[in-house]
Amino acid sequence: MNFSEFSNRMREILGMLYPEEDVDKTFKDIERIIERYENNGTILDKRKKYDDKIVLNEDDAILITYADSIREEGEKPLRTLLRFLRNYVTSAVTCVHILPFFPSSSDGGFSVIDYRKVDPEFGNWDDIQNIGNDYRLMADLVMNHVSSRSDWFQGFLAGDERYCDYFFSHDEPVDTSKVFRPRVHPLLTEFDTAMGKKFVWTTFSEDQIDLNFHNPKVTLEILEVFLFYLSRGIEFIRLDAVGYVWKEPGTGCVNLPQTHEMVKLLRTVTEYIAPYAIVVTEVNFPYKDNLSYIEARHEATMAYHFSLPPLVIDSFVHKDTSFLQEETARIRQDLPFLNFLASHDGIGLLGAKVILPPSRFKALLKTTAGHGGLISCKTTRDGKVPYELNISYYDAINDPSHPDPEIDVRRFMAANSIMLADKGVPGIYIHSLLGSRNYLEGVKETGMNRTINREKLPAEELFHDLANPESLRYRVLGQFLHLLMVRKEIPAFHHSVKRDVIQSDKRLFIMERRTEGRSMVAVVNVSDDMIKLPQYQGKTDLIRKMLFEGSIEPYGVYFLESSS
Repeated sequence: MNFSEFSNRMREILGMLYPEEDVDKTFKDIERIIERYENNGTILDKRKKYDDKIVLNEDDAILITYADSIREEGEKPLRTLLRFLRNYVTSAVTCVHILPFFPSSSDGGFSVIDYRKVDPEFGNWDDIQNIGNDYRLMADLVMNHVSSRSDWFQGFLAGDERYCDYFFSHDEPVDTSKVFRPRVHPLLTEFDTAMGKKFVWTTFSEDQIDLNFHNPKVTLEILEVFLFYLSRGIEFIRLDAVGYVWKEPGTGCVNLPQTHEMVKLLRTVTEYIAPYAIVVTEVNFPYKDNLSYIEARHEATMAYHFSLPPLVIDSFVHKDTSFLQEETARIRQDLPFLNFLASHDGIGLLGAKVILPPSRFKALLKTTAGHGGLISCKTTRDGKVPYELNISYYDAINDPSHPDPEIDVRRFMAANSIMLADKGVPGIYIHSLLGSRNYLEGVKETGMNRTINREKLPAEELFHDLANPESLRYRVLGQFLHLLMVRKEIPAFHHSVKRDVIQSDKRLFIMERRTEGRSMVAVVNVSDDMIKLPQYQGKTDLIRKMLFEGSIEPYGVYFLESSS
């Protein structure tokens, strides 16, 4: 993109966001910020490496982890993480999404105190760079809110004029009943300030203070943080909870037109200064809303496939892939999705609720509770309703009260194979990679449901398990790595290759992809039944390196290839 095109597009965005502001002045401020980064050596090196293009292919898979998911006494967690990656994961993934590694006051790092620093408990920027030398890096831009302990909010409390308009505040409580609520606590939190009592917007918790993007100075602050991340070698930037960033009175304050303009602003900057960079929107809403962030030109590069995790669970609960097939078939294939089953958050239900009939939606809740999980709710005009499932994905798929280690691992890997085989780029949470179970002790300690899948693993215990072929972690990691390495060698898994959902026995999930004169069929059995599939007999099973004999084993996974 040349400067003239950048200038025109940016002025258009600014005019829509700030119709009463001096667009020329705000654009000049943006120019000054960009000038500080356009000759940054790291950005220039990556532009050359990727030839100013977004580069994604069948090799790509993303590992999602906290900086301190693995802890070794006397060692900074980022160094322990790098050791784990080099010794165990190696080249099975190409990108590491390090969840917020900044100084934070709560919510597993998502209450950011300082956007520019690495929490010294985790390590420093050199440690981040060392991981970046081996893998592509993904990081979070937590742009909806900052920590109550941040300098910005502390300045607001002290009456500093610079920060007086950085946050949404009211002198008296106001009616917020129309605002979409992803939590059950009150939206407004009362604070004592130098200006007297103020009622401040806190969408996610009392410690997470919503930023006011009606103030262009806030937008400039976040833009500079965005560019700072690029200058530190971050190639994928995840816009956390981006759907909430713009608020307008009398609306639900989610997914507003101005929110989309904010995403376009960041994407426009990347297309001008770092065209290789990938902007990922985290929009935990039904498909139509999620899609809206990537279907428009010059908006996000990629979005999360939020309906996939609950629909995969539903398929295994009922031994029936009908709804998964239907949803997969309607997903637009010209747009890139990040496919995942588990993450640091819970399993979102907003998409599943509009896809599944009430009886099957209720079965999701019942299964979660029966498998030792928890259910988090949101506030609506009708009261509290389920918002997400909080459970490790291993225990979501398997019943902990009736363990069968061999079958359970097969069932779990079958579930993850659907995510690996679907069109898009797979994202694997570290606790799925390691077969972690529900961490109920952590929930008791923190009082937070999401802690159930955020356990911090002692390195000595983990590495001991990974040296024991009989351990659950050894078996899950080994099978995950094998599937990932096989996937890398199959060109049909390139994200641009279209796939067809093949109608078959409802106990099977079958996708076919064709490329360069060859056909690849991924088959997953979500049941404990042996199923005949003679039409694919004689194809090569790329997972087992042998000819397929026509029978699908219980919870079997097959990548079948033959000449077209």
